[in-house]
Amino acid sequence: MPRRPATFRAALASSWAILLGFGILMLGDGLQGTLLAVRADLEGFSATLTGLVMSSFYLGFLLGSIMTPRITIKVGHVRVFAAYAALSSTAILVQSLAVTVPLWIAMRLISGFCFAGLYIVAESWLNDRANNESRGKLLSLYMVVTYIGVGAGQLLLNLADPLEFQLFILVSILISVAVVPLLLSAGSPPTFHDSVRISLIELFRLTPLGIVSMFSVGLVTATFFALGPVYAQRIGLDIRDTSYFMTAAVLGTVLLQGPIGALSDRYDRRTILTLVMILTSLSALACIPAEQASTPVLFIAIALFGGLAFPLYSICIAYTNDHLNPNQMIAASGALVLVGGLGAIAGPVLFAMIMDQYGTQSLFWSIAAVHAMTGLFAIFRMIRRAPVPLDKQGHCTATAVHPSGSAIESVQQHTSEETEFELDEEK
Repeated sequence: MPRRPATFRAALASSWAILLGFGILMLGDGLQGTLLAVRADLEGFSATLTGLVMSSFYLGFLLGSIMTPRITIKVGHVRVFAAYAALSSTAILVQSLAVTVPLWIAMRLISGFCFAGLYIVAESWLNDRANNESRGKLLSLYMVVTYIGVGAGQLLLNLADPLEFQLFILVSILISVAVVPLLLSAGSPPTFHDSVRISLIELFRLTPLGIVSMFSVGLVTATFFALGPVYAQRIGLDIRDTSYFMTAAVLGTVLLQGPIGALSDRYDRRTILTLVMILTSLSALACIPAEQASTPVLFIAIALFGGLAFPLYSICIAYTNDHLNPNQMIAASGALVLVGGLGAIAGPVLFAMIMDQYGTQSLFWSIAAVHAMTGLFAIFRMIRRAPVPLDKQGHCTATAVHPSGSAIESVQQHTSEETEFELDEEK
């Protein structure tokens, strides 16, 4: 195995092509999710049908994250990456040819499966290019690239009419072009190893709050990216303002991710998690009167919501790791990805049904209720269990969250330094 670069500069020099390709991929991913949600609403889909279509992506993503390591062991990183890119590029084009619910569900399922593989291969490849001294900075840079890509992808919605085919072709082009830098980059791909196992029930016994919080975070994050554009359309925003609405949430995450993570490292992480949960609930409620005030006020409110809600993913991972031994963390990370994925699958459908039943504003009422209940559960756990001493807390690594549900922690399990895992079924 080739020696990893010893410095951040050397790691960056060997990884810039991967970062470039991943940034382009994020442009396509950011545009794709918002485009499909807007197009579905313009075609007259009910919120429930739109939620069903959008949630199929997360089901595919969860299946892809489970199956890709096994497929990669058999055929190799390069073939997997090229094949998945071709399939996902084709899937979005097929969706432009016919607008039917069964076809879109099938294509979103394929797209989610492929994007899981693309993220796993690209991120594990990136992670493999660094050593312990440079990995934190390199993955932080990856996070910045992810946020910029997803945020800019929302703005690409303004380049053409969502009812036409041009934006679908643009997504296909971006996915296809994203493959080129990674496939032409020098160096050996990372290696997948044998698995170690951990029971999901055992993890729940160790940290109930970590599991419950991750489920609620997956539920809300997926719902916002799936139904946020539908909400924006239904309150009267045009295509341009809808793209700004989604971009504002990502921008808020960029601004608040670092400060929130730093606070969770400095103080009792459970207290910070509880506080942010409650503040997220309040910020969701604030979006309701903000929409009636003015569009700029709504953008500020949604930026605050995104800045509070999306960093919770990182805090949940760090909080869970605080209760584990080092040799348990990789498997636990995968368990959290599974729990968050289940929330992501259920969220868009559940919240869409609520929107159809009780109206557009019920989206943020429901989001606020989920975070409020999670915050109350956190307070209950604080009463029942003493906090982890500050000197025993690990470091909260900023973890990127975007429409796919992909995150740094979900990929570190597949690096050549660590051991891949599979969840052990409870006997």
